[in-house]
Amino acid sequence: MASIHNDIPLNAPARDVWDAVRDFGALHQRLVPGFVTACTLDGDARIVTFANGSVAREVLVDCDNARQRLVYAINNERLTHYSASVQVIADGDGKCRLVWIIDMLPNELAPYVQAQTKDAVIAMHKAFPPAAA
Repeated sequence: MASIHNDIPLNAPARDVWDAVRDFGALHQRLVPGFVTACTLDGDARIVTFANGSVAREVLVDCDNARQRLVYAINNERLTHYSASVQVIADGDGKCRLVWIIDMLPNELAPYVQAQTKDAVIAMHKAFPPAAA
């Protein structure tokens, strides 16, 4: 099983980043604008449209406010297993780390997903730019 790890430093307070992460239906507006162009809620899932035109149905598995950790899963014809966790960890005053881990099958799709996560990280940095001095 492929496992993709992203440990992303962000120049924003953990509470602000967590607030965006847990806003499950506003992914395209708050966490990764531009990378995700649309997001609509469908029960316990969100239908996500990416900038490249692909669409995924992501099911909310858990949202733990105490640990600032959200887990979601995808199951479709291309992905036989996809489970991802996003956890926000305070890292000093006004900074945090977003740890995003994806475990997936088939392994052959891992390079594509890894490339997509790099684009998502760029969008996160735009959503949470460094504070002006």
